[in-house]
Amino acid sequence: MTITLADVAARARVSPATVSRVLNGNYPVAASTRERVLRAVDELDYVLNGPASSLAAATSDLVGILVNDIADPFFGIMAGAAQGAIGEGAPGRAGGEKLAVVCNTGGSPERELTYLTLLQRQRAEAVVLTGGALEDPRHSAAMAARFAKLADAGTRVVLCGRPPVPGDAFVAALTFDNQGGARRLTEHLLALGHRRIGYVAGPAERTTTRHRLEGHREAMGAAGLGEGVARLTVHGPYDRRSGYEATLELLRREPELTAVVAANDTVALGACAALRDRGLRIPQDVSVAGFDDLPFSVDAMPALTTVRLPLSEAGARAGRLAVGTETPPPGGMATIGAELMVRASTGRPRG
Repeated sequence: MTITLADVAARARVSPATVSRVLNGNYPVAASTRERVLRAVDELDYVLNGPASSLAAATSDLVGILVNDIADPFFGIMAGAAQGAIGEGAPGRAGGEKLAVVCNTGGSPERELTYLTLLQRQRAEAVVLTGGALEDPRHSAAMAARFAKLADAGTRVVLCGRPPVPGDAFVAALTFDNQGGARRLTEHLLALGHRRIGYVAGPAERTTTRHRLEGHREAMGAAGLGEGVARLTVHGPYDRRSGYEATLELLRREPELTAVVAANDTVALGACAALRDRGLRIPQDVSVAGFDDLPFSVDAMPALTTVRLPLSEAGARAGRLAVGTETPPPGGMATIGAELMVRASTGRPRG
């Protein structure tokens, strides 16, 4: 049975005009009323018809790009490249460019689901999700269900830097070789002679964190140093402050630390600041390495050893897949390689 605007109005105990105002956002509505309408929309799984120009079509010219934090260059680079590729893609029905909208979730799983629901209601042509996924069975199930509904409505779902979850309905998943890149980075430090290596990891519940930490542990285990990895691992957000505070904690746990591997380049900058504040030189006293090869990495002092992920290329490819101007990879999945970039922030340990 097709759910109508009147059905939503009856469930929310408001007029159809009020439901329209809430969904279109073109008129002020009391917060309590708005909440009641949105709850009814969710309960009935009502899908907005969308703009008048899209009523005759299965989907609109809208493409949503979900990011955790647009201010983070990791996401900003991918989103910018995806948006550029979408703008250069197949023209919309009116002959103009498609509208790419960047949705900033702030890392909130609830916001992620909300944006997918809103994009479904607007009959988006495609959705691009960037970055790692939350490792929570309930959220994964909710995401899989939302992907299936999007796919049923004709919306393409593209994952960029995000591993697929069993049951996901997606056009393509472009994943980064986070594990292999992290393993090669730690192997580089081990080859230089480091044995007391601290690791500043990202949030424990994120897939990117787990894959990078697994690569580090593989390298340490192969060198016979696996038992000490847990003690010299500190988790935190992917930001500079986390790198600073975690490095101080690592130095407290192991005063003779000779190297710090950071979850990403921004975290690595915080680690460098903590070491300098402790009067330690990089890399003469302690080596530092990051991940991602963000634009500032080569200009850091000293230049940061890191793992390069082709963020712009991946984002552009995701954009082309979203608008159907590139053929999906075999099986819908492709792993994008990671390249070790050795620079001045790593060297041989003293003694």
